[in-house]
Amino acid sequence: MNIGDAAKATGLSAKTIRYYEGINLVVADRSGNGYRNYSDAHIHKLRFVRRARRLGFSIDVCRALLSLYQDRNRASSEVKSIAKKHLGEIEAKIVELQNLQETLSHLIDHCAGDDRPDCPIMDGLSGDFNETAADDRKLH
Repeated sequence: MNIGDAAKATGLSAKTIRYYEGINLVVADRSGNGYRNYSDAHIHKLRFVRRARRLGFSIDVCRALLSLYQDRNRASSEVKSIAKKHLGEIEAKIVELQNLQETLSHLIDHCAGDDRPDCPIMDGLSGDFNETAADDRKLH
């Protein structure tokens, strides 16, 4: 199938598919006239990569997972190790986002939001807001 059909079949844009080909992640066959020709195996790999990317795996990790997927002699422990590492990264990002939420909520709660120029939000962004030591830790 051509790239347009491959895009429809995978839910990826043609631009993304070309990008994946450009970085040798999933490379289509070429017909005699030079057009890309995607087989069912290519479509399956593209769907695999799309799902992995939606789970937040980097391109490099997707490459490793795709290689493991194609290796029928792989040890599932390798795959699990990659997935566990990624889960740890996601959990760390969640903690970081929760800290950001707490800090921003704290700054918003302490801002009068009136016509005065005093603003704890601006002070927090500039590093001048030090109501307590705990607040200072949140801001750094």
